[in-house]
Amino acid sequence: MPTAVIESKWHTTAEVAEMLSFGLSKTKMLVLTGEIRSVKIGRNRRILPTWVDEYVERVTAEAEGWAA
Repeated sequence: MPTAVIESKWHTTAEVAEMLSFGLSKTKMLVLTGEIRSVKIGRNRRILPTWVDEYVERVTAEAEGWAA
């Protein structure tokens, strides 16, 4: 019987930093300023994958606006 793989629903700030190839300090600043949405659960910040995608899309759209 195949085992179910549980996919991560939340990312830590460190995981997002690695995904974006950013330093942890830069990623924490983006989270604290609201550039990347997050929720605080207990003492920890968590970020939904869609929120990371929103940030990437917004930054990309802004960059394309500069090129126009």
